[in-house]
Amino acid sequence: MTSAIIVAAGKGTRMGANMDKLFLPVAGRPVVAHTWGRFDSIECIDEIVVVVREGMEDAFAELASEYQFKKKYRFARGGKERQDSVWNGLQALSEGTEIVAIQDAARPCTSASLIAATIEAARRTGAAVAAQPVSDTIKQSDDGAIISRHLNRSSLWAVQTPQTFRVAIIRKALSMVREEGLSVTDDTAACELIGQPVTLVASSEPNPKVTIPEDVPYVELLLNR
Repeated sequence: MTSAIIVAAGKGTRMGANMDKLFLPVAGRPVVAHTWGRFDSIECIDEIVVVVREGMEDAFAELASEYQFKKKYRFARGGKERQDSVWNGLQALSEGTEIVAIQDAARPCTSASLIAATIEAARRTGAAVAAQPVSDTIKQSDDGAIISRHLNRSSLWAVQTPQTFRVAIIRKALSMVREEGLSVTDDTAACELIGQPVTLVASSEPNPKVTIPEDVPYVELLLNR
């Protein structure tokens, strides 16, 4: 069985006060409805776990009803940090789930082909992540004001979602994070702690995340296209 975890428990503070970016209407429906719909429509996903903030279950259930999502789904409660939310989502997976694709709810443009490619790569190697080679020139600044050094962009990749794993591997990796009291910014960082290689799956199409208000027009353009 292959499952998806959609992490939808964040508050989206960078969008501004009193604005839940996941329910922001973009190209005719809320951001998270686009994301959920991508995973609902792809054949290789068997079930969906949506990780939500406490008290938001009814709002997400109404969303599933309004847009007539077909796949079996359940909710898991969000944690203090993203890694805690993912952990809770893992605990909610059906018994027998072998592969799990973990997706940011605010990344609504992910293509079905990219989802399928990360699943296939994770099945082969244990862990895979959607990513794009960095095209901008990258500089490091130690104090946030002055350039400290130049980084060679030829070996740099911008990591996205889905981040897809054999379930046993990501559970082992996040268990170590929790045992050692560490903080990781994404799930592939947890894999590094246990020495698990992560396969890069190049995203050939734009796969942006809605983070700040300025992201919305670009994402809407992509969704309408």
